Amino acid sequence: MSESPAAGRPRRVLIVVQNLPVPFDRRVWLEATTLARAGYRVSVICPRMKGFTAGRETLEDVDIHRYPLPISAEGTLGFAAEFAWCFVMTALLSVRVALFGRGFDVLHACNPPETYWLLGAFWRLFGKVFLFDHHDLSPEMYAAKFGREGGLLFRALLFLERMTFRVAQVVVTTNESHKAIAVSRGGKAPEDVHVVRSGPDLARFALHGRDAGWSRGKPFLVAYLGEICRQDGVDHLVRAMRILRDGLGRRDVHCVLVGGGPHQPAIARYAEEIGVADCCTFTGRVSDDTLCRILSSADIGVDPDPKTAWSDKSTMNKVVEYMFFGLPVLAYDLHETRVSAGEAGLYVTANDERALAEGIARLLDDAPARRRMGEIGRQRVRTALAWSYSVPPLLAAYDHAFALRAARRLPAPGPRGGGAAAA
Repeated sequence: MSESPAAGRPRRVLIVVQNLPVPFDRRVWLEATTLARAGYRVSVICPRMKGFTAGRETLEDVDIHRYPLPISAEGTLGFAAEFAWCFVMTALLSVRVALFGRGFDVLHACNPPETYWLLGAFWRLFGKVFLFDHHDLSPEMYAAKFGREGGLLFRALLFLERMTFRVAQVVVTTNESHKAIAVSRGGKAPEDVHVVRSGPDLARFALHGRDAGWSRGKPFLVAYLGEICRQDGVDHLVRAMRILRDGLGRRDVHCVLVGGGPHQPAIARYAEEIGVADCCTFTGRVSDDTLCRILSSADIGVDPDPKTAWSDKSTMNKVVEYMFFGLPVLAYDLHETRVSAGEAGLYVTANDERALAEGIARLLDDAPARRRMGEIGRQRVRTALAWSYSVPPLLAAYDHAFALRAARRLPAPGPRGGGAAAA
């Protein structure tokens, strides 16, 4: 029987995330606050960025430690320097948390990148459990982003992934496709891998009346939501808007693209270069209230991720968020997008921008289909995909981690023999 947060010393966890700070990283913040509400003492280490610059603060009973990020990664050497800096700062802060902070029994490391297995191996020497939170397929994402599969960097990413899986005692991952990778490529036992989907917190969202201002006087509004990175295919959507207007004669639709990201300025310039800036609005990052008002005013939510080995196996948060607002989802035909959206989605030929444009036109011309798909999506979010449905598997993963930790305290002939020890 595992330790209980309500009996004896509370369970303690340290979450490490490098890609984004909290609370900006929604998945990590939901995990942290869920654990805190369940009685865990939670600490997080992350970089200072995206407006979250306080070195130390406590929010919703989560103790946050942020380190400065003086390196702006560009090119291979830049990324290597950034990863090294973040690793050193995280390692030092983990010692501070262990000795002078809340302490921790589980080190919960999120990817990308998969560099924290060394830190996990170190803390395992002191009886900590290393839990790997598998957000992304880093080798596949690298191939999608740079168009190169193979080579030294690709093999290095595979090595880091393999070592992370090897050191991790428990894995939390986002969908069944990722779990299959953890088992086949990572060599994990299926029972050590827990699927915790990235569902939305329904309390974050609110429906509003339609605001025609977002469509710039046009009858229809198409929405894109998400950080705009090179691999996200937003250029496909921009070109589809040109096809929609110039090839299909549709001048009754506007597109609003919500989100920042490293590639956003380049995509906004690209829209100007190909002559569609007048039918595309780039908002940058917006508040939750503004986001809700935009999506409440939209007719279609588009996910233009082109089909790659990365995207086909990835759960896109934007898809589920569109569904909350009752938007039919238009996307290329990707496996995990179908798993998420089901009949709330219209799936077109992968990587075919004309098919994307024709899909927009088809949905705009079929109001009953939009309503039917929107209702299916709305119900699916509320009955299967909201974050509340991810809480039990997350807590089960932690029960598993603490059961392993308790079992190792007892003399036993096997690696998991014996019973539970006192906390």
